[in-house]
Amino acid sequence: MSQSLTEGAPKGVANTTDKGSAAPNAQRWWILAIIGIAQLMVVLDATIVNIALPSAQADLGFSDGNRQWIVTAYALAFASLLLLGGRIADLFGRKPAFLIGVAGFAGASVLGGAANGFEMLVIARALQGVFGALLAPAALSLLNTTFTDVREKARAFSVYGAIAGAGGAVGLLLGGLLTDALDWRWTLYVNLIFAVVAFVGGWMLLSNHRDAANSKIDVPGTVLVAGGLFSVVYGFSNAETHDWSSPQTWGFLIAGAVLLVAFTQWQTRAKHPLLPMRVLLDRDRGASFLTVLISGAGMFGVFLFLTYYLQLNLGFSPTKTGLAFMPMMAALMVAAQVSTTKLVPRFGPKIIIPLGFALGAVGMVWLTGIGVGSDFSTAVLPQLLVIGVGMGVIMPPAMQLATSGIGAEDAGVASATVNTMQQVGGSIGTALLSTLAASAATNYLSGRNASDKLVQAQSTIESYTTAFWWSAGFFAAGALITFLLYRPGVRAQDESAAPVVHM
Repeated sequence: MSQSLTEGAPKGVANTTDKGSAAPNAQRWWILAIIGIAQLMVVLDATIVNIALPSAQADLGFSDGNRQWIVTAYALAFASLLLLGGRIADLFGRKPAFLIGVAGFAGASVLGGAANGFEMLVIARALQGVFGALLAPAALSLLNTTFTDVREKARAFSVYGAIAGAGGAVGLLLGGLLTDALDWRWTLYVNLIFAVVAFVGGWMLLSNHRDAANSKIDVPGTVLVAGGLFSVVYGFSNAETHDWSSPQTWGFLIAGAVLLVAFTQWQTRAKHPLLPMRVLLDRDRGASFLTVLISGAGMFGVFLFLTYYLQLNLGFSPTKTGLAFMPMMAALMVAAQVSTTKLVPRFGPKIIIPLGFALGAVGMVWLTGIGVGSDFSTAVLPQLLVIGVGMGVIMPPAMQLATSGIGAEDAGVASATVNTMQQVGGSIGTALLSTLAASAATNYLSGRNASDKLVQAQSTIESYTTAFWWSAGFFAAGALITFLLYRPGVRAQDESAAPVVHM
């Protein structure tokens, strides 16, 4: 006999409402706080090390060519293992997956902070990615199964989506503060603070259930998707340091595409598929996955190149650079709350999410007006506010819709797919925009006096504005794609869509 239980409710207690749906967990808002802290730790680690990288390079003495591996090692492990991490959470329970992910991430951070050489730091970053791939989907699926009331779930996802969207900016600020005030190693050691709070809170507040306990790990599927995602991310990463004509770029991209096609075909025949096709084939859910992918690619045009512009052209310190992104984060968080609780429930995603992409595109086009001596308050700040509102309108509703209506046995792998899309989108965006920006700078210098400092400065402006134009193009494409894919009207708020736990 089965009864509905909220994930995180006291073990063995079948609290149900008159409708038979799961009763609200009395500690659900504390659980949201714990999940938010853990998610922030994972998201900000994608950018917090970037600002500290020059200091780490000077301290450990590694080359410019090896520098990218400090970032890439994390991205490769994280992206390629996310689906496996999500399935492990479904099979063995979200609580142990969450706690092991938090503890492992903290341990890898300590190892990286204590690194005495390049190899040790790269290994630590890869281990962070491994445990992050276990932690991130467990956190999102816990959120999806803890909140059963539709309106409360929308508010919870607005918070979670705001953290996912603004975590990169928080990482830039925190990285700058720690590097300026202490040492680059503290950009890694700081994770201990987040981890201790998340681990103790998770140990006390979460309960466990294996929603897919009767399934098994899909070993062939795991090998195919891990190899495919690794090859795709590695190929795009190589595009930053190699030419697109290099076999290390196109060879890995082709191999990744072949492996992912093989993975998709295998999932239709596997007895216990790693990623059941029912997770992908819902129209709104598929549109939401694409939304996360496109927004991940476009956002790197903001964080990466605007960081360079503020520091190298306007002379901002690392700390001041991080602070410059805070207004955007505030706008994102306000828009996240409004979009998930007011706009999408009233007008539906087909109207609201394309509108968010359109705002993002307008903000990016507006940013192309920067110059060598521009003023931050007029040439950057208003644009960041517009982009922040756009991202707040996009990310939280998309994350909620991507996991809405998912059965408890698939909650982990659906959550992992969301994180995979964001990570792969970021990797694609970084590679494409970096390559296009570098080509724009080279083309500008052609036929000009490259030793002239003013010419050099203007060439960097050309590279940044090129990246911003392409980011605007990503967002414009996102507006069109989501308008075409999302179903019209307001999605029915079905209480039965909240996943249940069977006893």
